[in-house]
Amino acid sequence: MYKLIIRPVLFLFPPEWVHELASAWIRILDKMPGINQLIRHIYRVKHPALERKFFGLTFENPVGLAAGFDKDADMLDGLSNFGFGFIEVGTVTPEPQPGNPKPRLFRIPVDKALINRMGFNNQGVERMVNRLKRRRSRVIVGGNIGKNKTSPNENALQDYLRCLNALYDHVDYFVVNVSSPNTPGLRQLQEKGPLTDLLTRLQHEIQKRPRKKPLLLKIAPDLSFEQLDDIISILNTLKLDGIVATNTTTDRDQLSVTSQQIDKIGAGGLSGKPLEAIANEIIRYLRQNLNEDIAIIGVGGIMTEEDVFRKLDAGASLVQLYTGFIYEGPGIVKKLNQALISRFTEGRKG
Repeated sequence: MYKLIIRPVLFLFPPEWVHELASAWIRILDKMPGINQLIRHIYRVKHPALERKFFGLTFENPVGLAAGFDKDADMLDGLSNFGFGFIEVGTVTPEPQPGNPKPRLFRIPVDKALINRMGFNNQGVERMVNRLKRRRSRVIVGGNIGKNKTSPNENALQDYLRCLNALYDHVDYFVVNVSSPNTPGLRQLQEKGPLTDLLTRLQHEIQKRPRKKPLLLKIAPDLSFEQLDDIISILNTLKLDGIVATNTTTDRDQLSVTSQQIDKIGAGGLSGKPLEAIANEIIRYLRQNLNEDIAIIGVGGIMTEEDVFRKLDAGASLVQLYTGFIYEGPGIVKKLNQALISRFTEGRKG
């Protein structure tokens, strides 16, 4: 019903407006007596074969929601009803910021893709903390942290530290986002020197705590193999807990629309089906070269069961959705988990 009726109607309206409408409805439905239980009954799948253990956490299933959908953790309880094994909130910055001018989110339905130049629009880390304090669901939550647009790169560490310290008691793991193409200069922090300094200082801050929280890095798909080798060396040396591969791409080569249509949309990060092949290539390369105890969260282009299988076969430990959740609807989480149950149980029989 979603793809036949609901999606065609929603796609008549601007994507960011639809996102805000969906956000409101998810919050409303979660507060209606009995409705959240009904949604869980319809969409949630539990099976021992789905359970996964990585970086000290036990995931009910390996299908998560990527950062960017719930930037301020204001849909967390409602989203957990749809059966995600984990939800990543953010990217959050120390101070609130409006992001880039609208329109800044664009659909490309023929390619099952999105282009966004949101620019880390969020209400700031303190408001996120207040929401997390009130959450009811016990779903695993990752905190995706970034820097404010107005903070120069030489002061970026203070922004990341502020977010990490504010969120420390309220999320289960952290993801350092230095890979968004929509904050000027941010991707420069992926270079070997700045990245080593940033991750070392964040890891040191975590190690001062009585309870260690996992620290992961989110990377861009537009890195050269030389840059990937530098990142692999850093992660192996620091013994980081994991990596999220990948963020959105600035590449447009895989799109089937005309160059005029692409130019009309303008700058931004591309997500969805066109990202799948490059993300899988990067995941495979990372798995071949990273220490085996460093987890990989695979993101990019997951629309079907086969897409998840390819991510896992490439070496992903867990997977995340974003664009697929929009194009395929909330039923995709259940569909993927049911397919994974069949695959995992058949593998055990064999």
